[in-house]
Amino acid sequence: MRANLEALPALYRDLAHVLQPGRRGGDGRAGTRTAPIPCSLDVVDLRARGGIEGVIGGWARDLCERENWTVPEYTSVEAIVDWGTKTLLTNLVMICDEHPAVREIADELRQTTAQARRLITGETPPIRIPVACCCGNILKVSLDMDGIRCPRCQEQYDHQAMLKLTPTRKAAA
Repeated sequence: MRANLEALPALYRDLAHVLQPGRRGGDGRAGTRTAPIPCSLDVVDLRARGGIEGVIGGWARDLCERENWTVPEYTSVEAIVDWGTKTLLTNLVMICDEHPAVREIADELRQTTAQARRLITGETPPIRIPVACCCGNILKVSLDMDGIRCPRCQEQYDHQAMLKLTPTRKAAA
């Protein structure tokens, strides 16, 4: 969690440099037949309210409300990202020890950090494969995951056990 929190403010700022789509032909023209949109919507989504700000600021506001702390009123998205990051990092031990949604916080931070990095580097997201849990629930796993917990039966699978789960019919087709 600490590494993701420390990375997100810089990733937020770096995303400003990849707002414009990077697909260009050898002569500098757009690589599609139609005119491209003037910016990357995925990058805009992460830089706008509700993107990185929504994840960091939302969890920081949640912590402040739980602890009856005052939430400052910031008007810029960047200021909220910076305040939220500082608030969460300062209280990280308490969050890990006491917050009932610590796993959700960690997952959202990891996913948001990975998405921002992929947009900056141009890397494609990992392929998720549907597999069957022992209770019959369908889980979506990828090779880069450390493990997964079934939300239905709460069975926890480490990386090795997760890779031994049976792919569902859709995945096998």
